[in-house]
Amino acid sequence: MGHCLSCFKNQANADVSTSQRNKDEMTEIVISPQVPAVMVSDYPQEEPLLHNNENSILYRNNTNLQNANTVTSIGESCTGEVQTQKIQYCSDKCQKPFYQKLPSIPLTMSSLGASEPRISESKINQLFDHYKDSLEDAILAEGIENLCNDLQLNPDDFKVLVLAWKLNASQMCRFTKAEFIQGLKNMKTDSVKGIQLKLNEITSELKRDSESFKDLYRFTFKFGLDVSTGQRILPTDIAVLLWRLVFTNNEPPVLDKWLGYLEKNTHIRGIPKDTWYMFLNFCEFVGEDLSTYDDTEAWPSLFDDFVEYENDQMNQNITKNDIKIQD
Repeated sequence: MGHCLSCFKNQANADVSTSQRNKDEMTEIVISPQVPAVMVSDYPQEEPLLHNNENSILYRNNTNLQNANTVTSIGESCTGEVQTQKIQYCSDKCQKPFYQKLPSIPLTMSSLGASEPRISESKINQLFDHYKDSLEDAILAEGIENLCNDLQLNPDDFKVLVLAWKLNASQMCRFTKAEFIQGLKNMKTDSVKGIQLKLNEITSELKRDSESFKDLYRFTFKFGLDVSTGQRILPTDIAVLLWRLVFTNNEPPVLDKWLGYLEKNTHIRGIPKDTWYMFLNFCEFVGEDLSTYDDTEAWPSLFDDFVEYENDQMNQNITKNDIKIQD
């Protein structure tokens, strides 16, 4: 069905001209293009009646429309062209005006978003209660170890660091209730199996998304600090472990030399935040060779010492090789 003519006023919005040149009594109605085509309830004075013995819709206020089978509507398109449309009305088998038989909204339209997983906060709470400490309202070292076992992960696995990142954990070996519940909501999961699947997805995404990895890298420094004591510098031994962990899937070429340097020089007691942050830039800048390093740039002094040390090592190796060749 195209239009419902019960929405047009006789005088204000439509000019009706009736021609009775033949038996069919074809009626043309000129419709103002400004009037909406399907506004049924605005004009009750022209409510259509169904005549049981006729094949047409009758109108109370216009007896000249009796026995009409079709009505031609004339309007303008957006290009100004006149368009004509024939509207076929219900037969005597139709017991209701067409606007009462409009199709219902398709299921695909009414169920938009149905594919989104439904997360149960009560299930997340039960999961938290299962792993939380008996004396404190938080998941501590033992509970995290049990969770790792259920996730089939080692506690020092890269995915455990990813989980802590997604929970926005404030410190190692501790997940508060608020962190755990909100983190799982953000991950859109409420089960151990769901956590496993999400960690697999996120780990794969980190290999492709450099910005997400940078966020994880910055988080790792904060995660390693002991906030209970107000610690602001990461102990070197903890920093070495975390550097190895965070670069599990994308280890830079210079990493082994850097960590070896830190382990040999025991006088380096800690890694400040700016050194941790700048090391990522340092890895991208020097690549596989330290020859591109410029000590006039604003690098942390620890990087200057490291490059100088590596250059000395390289020079010593060259000197020894020269001596062997000469012999």
